[in-house]
Amino acid sequence: MKLEMRGQMRLEQRMKLAPHMIQSMEILQLPILALQERIEQELNSNPVLEIDEPSNPETDSPVEQQSGEDINEKDLVVDTDSNKAEDFERLGSLDDDYKDYMNRSGSFHRRVQSDEPDGKLQAIKNTAAPPQSLHEHLLDQWRLVDAEDGVKKAGGLIIDYIDDRGYLTVRLEQLHNKDRTDFTFEDLKQALELVQKLEPVGVGARDLAECLLIQMAQSSEDMSFESLLIAGHMDELLENRLPDIARKMNCSIEAINRAIERMSKLDTSPGLQIGQARNHPITADVIVEPLDNSDGYSVRLADSNLPALRVNDYYAKMSKDAGADEKTRKFLQNNIRSAQWIMDAIEQRKNTLLRVARAVVRYQREFFEKGQLHLKPLPMSKIADDVGVHLATVSRAVAGKYIQCSWGILPLRKFFSGGTEDINGNGHSWEAIRAQLQQIINDEDKAKPLSDDKIRRKLAEAGINNLARRTVAKYRKLLNIPAARFRKKY
Repeated sequence: MKLEMRGQMRLEQRMKLAPHMIQSMEILQLPILALQERIEQELNSNPVLEIDEPSNPETDSPVEQQSGEDINEKDLVVDTDSNKAEDFERLGSLDDDYKDYMNRSGSFHRRVQSDEPDGKLQAIKNTAAPPQSLHEHLLDQWRLVDAEDGVKKAGGLIIDYIDDRGYLTVRLEQLHNKDRTDFTFEDLKQALELVQKLEPVGVGARDLAECLLIQMAQSSEDMSFESLLIAGHMDELLENRLPDIARKMNCSIEAINRAIERMSKLDTSPGLQIGQARNHPITADVIVEPLDNSDGYSVRLADSNLPALRVNDYYAKMSKDAGADEKTRKFLQNNIRSAQWIMDAIEQRKNTLLRVARAVVRYQREFFEKGQLHLKPLPMSKIADDVGVHLATVSRAVAGKYIQCSWGILPLRKFFSGGTEDINGNGHSWEAIRAQLQQIINDEDKAKPLSDDKIRRKLAEAGINNLARRTVAKYRKLLNIPAARFRKKY
């Protein structure tokens, strides 16, 4: 085999994106909160970029000169060539005036401007304390439990295997190791009983039935009937076989329904009460409001909190000064170019997002007037053709964005979905069909709940006649709606 190196020419086409184009696409995809953070990063990293503060005519206007000049406000000129006795008298009186001023003012105190709050102090006050996890919460309580050393060690091990929902995820037999001598299996059982008495009530259970029984045992109400119901007929209760339970317990179905109503107040995931994950804040990027004097809608961007940016005039002049250092000028020119790129990208994001939002409101006008049942199928390609941009640009423009209207704050991507046509040729999006299905189930007779086939017939009566039963079942599961036999009320 012969190895050699040789050169060759090859003609090919490649698409390369300039850095400012990549930055423009990234800025377009950012939601409003992420954009604010990105602007803050650019302000901290780019010295030539600054916030364009609005000018105040009251403070910017020149101060009118006073008609009568005070002698102490005149320029002090000491010239030995001429007779300046008045100036020397002013010099002599400065010391006396300074002593009088210090005697009147007392000790020095830093003057705090009430209209200029300390930004760092405000940030510290507004920062939430880190939440305590369930594991830390249980350990803090376990340290106060009075028990033997073996039980204390076994309880700490049990707490280590409790998940975020508050359930013990392993069996006690798995925690017991014959080679360990610091605690026994009896210590594990005793420790589990003590752990199950900690807060929140129901923590340390190994299954749903035990979790409910723990809460019933510590309840201030008499829940003995509910305890018998859970302990002996949990599987039948989950299957909604209430007549079988009533026959076996020799009680009425009304009594079981009352017990179910009381048990519905119990927590099936008690651990989530402690250290719950914080929800990410949602801020609307677009605001849609009906016009007062017409039947149209006003569409505007919710960007009032975005600062206006500009390039510092002093650095801009220095970058063009031929007398400045060459390295300094190149540094300033690169940063000015970067600042101009991000300002252009933000402006382009505003224009693209506003045009896309206006097109969406125009196509989905019936939704804003009548509600979710009137949401129409709308592919992104249709908005892209209307706005005159690429399909990927519309996808980036609506990614992570929210729109605020009279129906609440909704994701902008919600308005883009496929659908079907009814017998009259009117389009219905899948979101509208699911909303119609939810409304049919809400209006059904719970004593005789509708099957999936009957729901399909109800949708056909509403004009949506080309859905299969399995499609109805799929949408029902997506809406977390149980089957008919589980929805039945006795």
